[in-house]
Amino acid sequence: MKTSHLIKAFAFCLAVLLLPAISNAQRMRKSPHDTVVNVISDANLRIVYGSPAINGRTIWGGLVPYDKAWRGGADEATLFTTDKDITVQGKRLPAGTYSVFVIPGKDEWTYIFNSQTGQWGIKRDGTANFDEAKNVITVTAKPRPAEMTEHLKYVFVPNGFALRWEKLEAPVMIK
Repeated sequence: MKTSHLIKAFAFCLAVLLLPAISNAQRMRKSPHDTVVNVISDANLRIVYGSPAINGRTIWGGLVPYDKAWRGGADEATLFTTDKDITVQGKRLPAGTYSVFVIPGKDEWTYIFNSQTGQWGIKRDGTANFDEAKNVITVTAKPRPAEMTEHLKYVFVPNGFALRWEKLEAPVMIK
């Protein structure tokens, strides 16, 4: 009888110990991650993001649907940090760290700077994982042709940054 209780207790403890590993399995990174840094007008800027590959897939309008919020990378939500107040496309962004989400469109993209950080980039249903009430600013950018880029990357361009992937980039200006 006591052996039966010990086996049940051991099984219960094992389940409790393995539960976090099982629940975090969906959060395992599937893409390499990168960080880019730059200084613009005395502001130290940093972007941390997951960098998925094309791998023969259709990106714009396929893997990344048009007109739907997307985490702007892979795995966790992309993070943008500034140590000074800046303006992005003419809108004031206070110093801090923000999750960046993107709504790509055929003619115009929207970048969302959201104060909620640390979350996985998508919910279980595939929608972007952010609370709209925590949006600090949203800005628009015009996509333009760029050199072929297999892995998504953020690059600093004169007076701003751009998300570049496949044969497109969408730059935003920073002051």
